[in-house]
Amino acid sequence: MAKKIVHVVGTGTIGEPLIGMLTHFKEQLGVDEVTFNKRTPLKTDRSKVVDLLRRGAKLATGKDQMAGFEKMDCKADYETEEAIMRASVVIDCTPSGAGLANKEQYYLKAAEQGGKGYIAQGSEFGFGKMYARGVNDETLVAGEDKFIHVVSCNTHNLAALIKLFGMNGKDDPANLVSADFVCMRRANDVSQDDGYIAAPEAGKHKDENFGTHHARDAYHLYKTKGWEFKNLFSSAIKLPTQYMHMLRFHIRVNEPTSVEKLIGIIKADDRQALTYKKSANQVFSFGRDHGFFGRILNQTVIPHEALSVIGGKDIYGFCFTPQDGNSLLSSISAACWLIDPKSYEERIQCLKPYFFEEV
Repeated sequence: MAKKIVHVVGTGTIGEPLIGMLTHFKEQLGVDEVTFNKRTPLKTDRSKVVDLLRRGAKLATGKDQMAGFEKMDCKADYETEEAIMRASVVIDCTPSGAGLANKEQYYLKAAEQGGKGYIAQGSEFGFGKMYARGVNDETLVAGEDKFIHVVSCNTHNLAALIKLFGMNGKDDPANLVSADFVCMRRANDVSQDDGYIAAPEAGKHKDENFGTHHARDAYHLYKTKGWEFKNLFSSAIKLPTQYMHMLRFHIRVNEPTSVEKLIGIIKADDRQALTYKKSANQVFSFGRDHGFFGRILNQTVIPHEALSVIGGKDIYGFCFTPQDGNSLLSSISAACWLIDPKSYEERIQCLKPYFFEEV
């Protein structure tokens, strides 16, 4: 039987914890080997690479960079293309646009040579079928969907709210009238030096129909189920904080509802969390203390005391987007599905302890 190898490209805010989770839960997930690609041998990243190697992952890099990693006592086992070609599944966690470029340069060829599948993250629109765990799993087609696009962490949050409140927590698309979101984005991750801003910065509405890519991607995500939610709109504002994203939402529905009913729907979905906390630093701190690699894997965290329903049909509120945790869950879920569509649901249950009913 061929080895089941998962290769992660990139060691940033998604790549690093993803490698850690895959190595830690390797046996339960049905993975034989975890490899990862790092392009540049930076001394500031040496400690990170050393620890990932200690956990059991194997390093790959370009031929021209192997000597540099050896000088840092981080020997690479594979060259970049070699690692991709031998992998069962590749999860690309590189910066915006690089995933699409890597698809053209490497992944299409690797797929022809027997690779099971290739996954890219949020900003790679057009990479493959859009996916969010628990939203459209049933649309994945074995043998056909070799390229999967895991939507961004904020799009996960939008999609979760649409399902929870717009569709009563189930497949009830006729109930949703419209949804409007304001994504209040952190300036950069706590691990990053670049990108911080001095004051709130308004984002552009680049899409004439949906505003920002968040609503556009939510539209395309649900379109995989045959539904077209054209009355979605999102705006974005970047805030001078490193903690986590927040969303402000207004969802209009056909069927009258109440705050009590909405809280019951949230409690019935173990991928969502409630909280009495109202500040991002407190939610972030909970994830740091109790999550895996500091991540909360829930798709959204909702401060229920901020929920309001006006006239029975207009739902308003705020919520927190867990620090990349929802994208990590979907990436692992998609990788396990590509390896074995029949058993992936059972195998990813090893992550359940890192979901919280209350934050």
